[in-house]
Amino acid sequence: MQLDAIDRKILAILQENGRISNVELADRVGLSPAPCLRRVQALEASGVIRKYVALLHPETVNLGVTVFIQISLDLQVEGRLELFEKAILTRPEVLECYLMTGDSDYLLRVVIPDVASYEHFLKECLTRIESVASIKSSFALNQVKYSTALPVGVEMPRSPVRPRRPSQADT
Repeated sequence: MQLDAIDRKILAILQENGRISNVELADRVGLSPAPCLRRVQALEASGVIRKYVALLHPETVNLGVTVFIQISLDLQVEGRLELFEKAILTRPEVLECYLMTGDSDYLLRVVIPDVASYEHFLKECLTRIESVASIKSSFALNQVKYSTALPVGVEMPRSPVRPRRPSQADT
């Protein structure tokens, strides 16, 4: 789906307030309500908008500890990757899991109530996954920035293409 400036405005506003009324959304993007609703429905139907959620403060639901965990597997082969991913998909405390390049194979973001809960998760889950070779954990001390909104309304800077300077070999 090709997004125009109005679609991007709609997306930016909905990411900030998914419960905004269609009338208010239309007013903010400069459309009448019917065309605005059609655009939102098209964004939903095309999969640009995946779903609407309520974002919670982790501390208010006793999940104030965030741990980033680097996992290395014994072998980087399809079967071992699938084994790990299948186990992680069942764990509700794992909010994000990424297959990575670099020093570790996976990076997890986990939320838990306290350090004792992490020890339980480590011993009862991570160390029992057959393919896991090493686990490195880092506890977040302070959340400096957190956003779920993608920067769709912002022009992202791109590296300029610079002309190549002729070298002495070219002359």
